[in-house]
Amino acid sequence: MSSDLQWLLVRKYNSFIVKRVPEGPIFSKEPGNLKNVHSRKYSGLISDKSLHVGLNPETKAITLSSRKPNASIHQHSKGQHKATIRPRSGPRRSQGVVASQARLGYRPDLRRAALQRVTALIRAQQEKKAAPERKVRGKKAKAAAESA
Repeated sequence: MSSDLQWLLVRKYNSFIVKRVPEGPIFSKEPGNLKNVHSRKYSGLISDKSLHVGLNPETKAITLSSRKPNASIHQHSKGQHKATIRPRSGPRRSQGVVASQARLGYRPDLRRAALQRVTALIRAQQEKKAAPERKVRGKKAKAAAESA
């Protein structure tokens, strides 16, 4: 079945569609959709070549799974290639792995979206720095200096 026909069948009704605002954009939660936008270009369901960047909640490792283009529709686990990026490897290495996977003739149009997803996952894992104490200024600073 061609991907165009699949899109015509799936575009109006599937379990991944998220309609929040009646007049606003339509989003999607499907695996392989890097932008989370409900469109044919970014759809992970119908694409022969789809990339999915996710986070393993147990190990905090970034997982990159891609659909093998020659795999049958019925092969789920055999039709995917999975790569795991250790949590200790830095952001440069993880971005390099994802960029090289997207660049190797796979889906170069999704390279930027994949890099944005990896960057967001890495930033979400980092601990936030505590805000420094505010210095007193103006009249309060003069009053504190005189009293000290």
